[in-house]
Amino acid sequence: MTLFFYVIIGLITFVAFLHAWSKKEYNLSRTVVINRPKAEVYAFIRQLKKQPLWLPWYLQDPNVVIKYKGDDGKEGASSYWKGSNNIEGIQKIVKVKEGKVFETQLLFIKPYKSLSLNYIAVKDVDPDRTKMVWGVKGVHKFPASVLMLFYGMDRALGKDFEAGLYNLKTYLERKK
Repeated sequence: MTLFFYVIIGLITFVAFLHAWSKKEYNLSRTVVINRPKAEVYAFIRQLKKQPLWLPWYLQDPNVVIKYKGDDGKEGASSYWKGSNNIEGIQKIVKVKEGKVFETQLLFIKPYKSLSLNYIAVKDVDPDRTKMVWGVKGVHKFPASVLMLFYGMDRALGKDFEAGLYNLKTYLERKK
């Protein structure tokens, strides 16, 4: 019985060490060049109601329930979603820097609580081409801090961000 307690204490100590050692802050982003004018790209991406057209998570779940509040595209507007996969959250627009930056606060309610900042920045490459950066940053709390040592944010979200940017680019360039 004593060996059992030593093993349990050892495991708890090891997990606590991993949590203390892990990098808590994360910042993941991807970039794309869209063959459309910056004003058009920005006007599209700042609208929460347009996100189901390009975000892979919405496209993968046709039964997702989405509710909107406020003046879409303006600070304070928000969306609530609940997916059939038991993922639930709220997204609120926190910063609109016209033609440059768009930021939202993402609060995941289920399957676990987490808060992060989603950001999009656009810049002219030339009059008909726009460089867009889409990213997310935040802080991992326990136990995510330990899990991400082995899994990583890039592995967790990188392909979804790439798919989303591909969807967005395809959608906007098809509108020519």
